[in-house]
Amino acid sequence: MIICFGAIFTPVTAFVSADDVYETPAKAAIAIDSDSGKILYAQNADKAMGIASITKIITAYLTLDAIKKGTLHWDDKVKMSDYAYELTQNPEASNIAVNDKDESFSIRDLFNATMIQSANSAAITLAEKVGGTEPKFVDMMKSQLAYWGITDAKLVNASGLNNSVLGKNIYPGSSETAENELSAKDVAIVAQHLIRDFPDTLATTKKATETFDKGGASEQTLATYNYMLPGLPAARAGVDGLKTGTTEFAGACFVATTMQNNFRIITVVLNADGADTDDYARFTATGGLMNYVYGTWTARIIANKDVKMSVPEAPTKLTVLDGQKTSVNVLPSDNFSTVVPMASDSKTSLSFSKKQGADVTAAITKHQKLVKVTFNIKDKLGYLPGSDGEKFYLTATSAVPRSNSVKVMWNHFVRFVNEKL
Repeated sequence: MIICFGAIFTPVTAFVSADDVYETPAKAAIAIDSDSGKILYAQNADKAMGIASITKIITAYLTLDAIKKGTLHWDDKVKMSDYAYELTQNPEASNIAVNDKDESFSIRDLFNATMIQSANSAAITLAEKVGGTEPKFVDMMKSQLAYWGITDAKLVNASGLNNSVLGKNIYPGSSETAENELSAKDVAIVAQHLIRDFPDTLATTKKATETFDKGGASEQTLATYNYMLPGLPAARAGVDGLKTGTTEFAGACFVATTMQNNFRIITVVLNADGADTDDYARFTATGGLMNYVYGTWTARIIANKDVKMSVPEAPTKLTVLDGQKTSVNVLPSDNFSTVVPMASDSKTSLSFSKKQGADVTAAITKHQKLVKVTFNIKDKLGYLPGSDGEKFYLTATSAVPRSNSVKVMWNHFVRFVNEKL
């Protein structure tokens, strides 16, 4: 059952029409709702291009996944390989200062250095620890992206550096000047998975500074390149991540996330215009994109926990077969809100997996999920791959035990006679 509606939400008169053309000053950009995967804005979002150190969000995901699986631990100590250590001495690569070649660092410190200060040797060290070698880790990165439906990725390392900086330590078969490439949409997919699967990542990426190797020979203060964090030159309320990236090939890039007006968005800006002369170009572009999104989309309540939905087609009672009661009431199991366009002519829909009075079979437990409800917005922007709307459930308001076996058999006989004879 599908119900289409356009006037169910409170009208909003002050908005920028979805038909108005807004252009982000960058070669590509996208904005999505973090929860649903709904695309809220897209500009050249399917074209693969350089992503520089945004690559490190993939490295971070696989590191966190290894920790989740128990094959890696935050307190594990790792010594840098000669390759990673020598890179710390290269002024072309963003890095940490390592004062003792033989010193070992915790996974926590290496993760912080990777995500806060974009330390390339830290990212490589994590990759070598998780994958055995960086090339094997790159293969893991490719497999993970393919699992998420990303088929146009070009990955050659775990850091995002141009191969020209890595010398002989490049991915087999790649060129000496190759660099990682993804589309803006691809980056949004990765960022959504990182935040959704490992939300504690934001506890790291929201930090402007952090101490590295406290008490060790290489103790230092990490400093973020995300100038949109509180207290920094391009600060914006609500921003708590995620990752910058800069190379000559990729330009100035930024995947950001912010929580505002009761919904979180992820934005991606690739190769921001004017970055050659303006260090804040990617942040200005991101801020403008965030303003546009929050000016054209809003959060709306669709259902309240244990309250009958206002949509007439929403079922409230189902027929129970083989139960000690003949029916059961159903209501939303939780509050449910979602992001909708402010434009009053937008096409939104609710679909219910069961109609009023549909059959369910006992035994039924209280709060058992009985009706799946899907909310969907139909527009040209669509959803990220793998997303087709948001779902919530109507659940049983009471338990219905199963009848005794004799009565169940009799009920089945009666239904057989009524249906077949």
